Amino acid sequence: MRSLLSLGSLLLLSLAACSGGGDMIPAPPDVAAPPDDAERTASGLASRVLVVGSGTVHPTATQSVEVHYTGWTTDGEMFDSSVARGETIEFPLNGVIAGWTEGLQLMVEGETRRLWIPEELAYGGRPGRPAGMLVFDVELIRVVE
Repeated sequence: MRSLLSLGSLLLLSLAACSGGGDMIPAPPDVAAPPDDAERTASGLASRVLVVGSGTVHPTATQSVEVHYTGWTTDGEMFDSSVARGETIEFPLNGVIAGWTEGLQLMVEGETRRLWIPEELAYGGRPGRPAGMLVFDVELIRVVE
């Protein structure tokens, strides 16, 4: 299991891994835009529960979590995936993009949720990062105590 302080650092590592013959995971059919039934927050984050979790506690922004995830751009290009690497990742929620910090706090252990993260909650158009809205399927495996 890896422990990194930023999803940006993780992205740079995994881009190399995925471009080196890693398994590409097909984009979901609703990757281009959140469907009408997606939950929306005031910040613009949209999400939908894919698998209901068995936990009862939501992580806080200052806790660390262990997750499995895959990320796509809205044109369907997978740019990162712990699933493809076959390895979960653990990180502090206050050390990742704002859309992850907010979205993971909506979840409980065992839950899988699709997040549509607007650019301003993702990488904000920074060079070398995926641009535009990003879509992630995230499984919250555990909240690290």
